[in-house]
Amino acid sequence: MRIATSLPDFTIRSTTLQDVPLILDFIRGIADYERLLHEVVATEETLTQTLFGEKPSAEVLIGEWAGEPVAFVVFFHNFSTFMGRPGLYLEDLFVKPEWRGKGIGKVLLLYLARLAKERGCARFEWTVLDWNEPALKFYHSLGAEPMDEWTVHRVAGEALETLAQAGTWHVLEE
Repeated sequence: MRIATSLPDFTIRSTTLQDVPLILDFIRGIADYERLLHEVVATEETLTQTLFGEKPSAEVLIGEWAGEPVAFVVFFHNFSTFMGRPGLYLEDLFVKPEWRGKGIGKVLLLYLARLAKERGCARFEWTVLDWNEPALKFYHSLGAEPMDEWTVHRVAGEALETLAQAGTWHVLEE
């Protein structure tokens, strides 16, 4: 699928298995921008399985300017128990530095908002690093509100291993 946008030379397209190396390059690009490159452990193999395997965990779109890949978004569905409906969660949005300021990020967000509505989502949300003032101002200008009363919690790595092994489980019936 390829989508024309309000920017004459900018299109949005779905990804395929052949895009895995490009997706990994974009992941490294955003990680470098966020000063977290040392945390990237994703490989082409893990991305192939998790994005294009039997049960994909997320979707990826590529933004192209005159055919050149210049941006990407990674998103997936979550669920609001209070609303009883799915939400769309934006995991990553990255525009290459030399392409910023052209409206690419805004067009990608507008497209995802439209996609969320088409899919019956009650919410469209994401997180932003608290030091990323340009992103915070940009998102606020679009009507996004910070959820200050919520604190993200994460269990990963060794802590996840320990937690996962803490209980005793027996399948009673299938």
